[in-house]
Amino acid sequence: MSQSDRFAPSGGMSRNVVIAGSVVALHVAGIWALQSGLMRKAVEIVVPAEVLAEFIAPPAPEVAPPPPPPPPPPKPQQKPVVRKAPMPKAVVSPTPRPEAPVGVVDPEPAPVHEAPPAPPAPPAPPAPPAPPAPPAPPVIQLPSSNAAYLNNPKPNYPSISRRMGEQGKVVLRVFIDAEGRPQTIEIRESSGYERLDQQAVESVKRWRFVPGKRNGVPEAMWNIVPINFVLE
Repeated sequence: MSQSDRFAPSGGMSRNVVIAGSVVALHVAGIWALQSGLMRKAVEIVVPAEVLAEFIAPPAPEVAPPPPPPPPPPKPQQKPVVRKAPMPKAVVSPTPRPEAPVGVVDPEPAPVHEAPPAPPAPPAPPAPPAPPAPPAPPVIQLPSSNAAYLNNPKPNYPSISRRMGEQGKVVLRVFIDAEGRPQTIEIRESSGYERLDQQAVESVKRWRFVPGKRNGVPEAMWNIVPINFVLE
């Protein structure tokens, strides 16, 4: 076998090539037909769908005509007027008038009955007595520790408080008996320092007071006593 015969195509291979080429050509033609023809058909099919949608719209509802007005009611028939003939007037003959009766005078007048007098009205009840006037409020005189004859000494200023600069005001509530002696002492307002508060209580315990009075009579009562601690 020569070299040209070795490389020449055989009859079977050429047949296969022809078949494969025809198949490829058919596929290409089919794809081209689908892209051109089907797209046009799709457009043609979509456009009438819009027209059909317009014609398929529901019809407008029919408006019923208004009902006819009712017929007017029949007029009542008028009854014929019947005129009555006038009645003849009767003739009345004049009658003689009777004579007026003559009054008879009664020789004795009838007795007149007088009504009994009305009983006298009962006397008015006496007015209730006026309520007694309320008693006058009592005159109260509070106890006092400022009388000159009492000689109450001033509270001593604690030396420690003086050195530390402690000062303030102590308000004591003192119960004073009828003889002017303090019986109970309470701290109502503190000065803020316990030493000053205790010094004020110890000093007031030794004081004497002018007792309080109610309407001039001595009486035991409470009194407020302020004590000031001021550095000079």
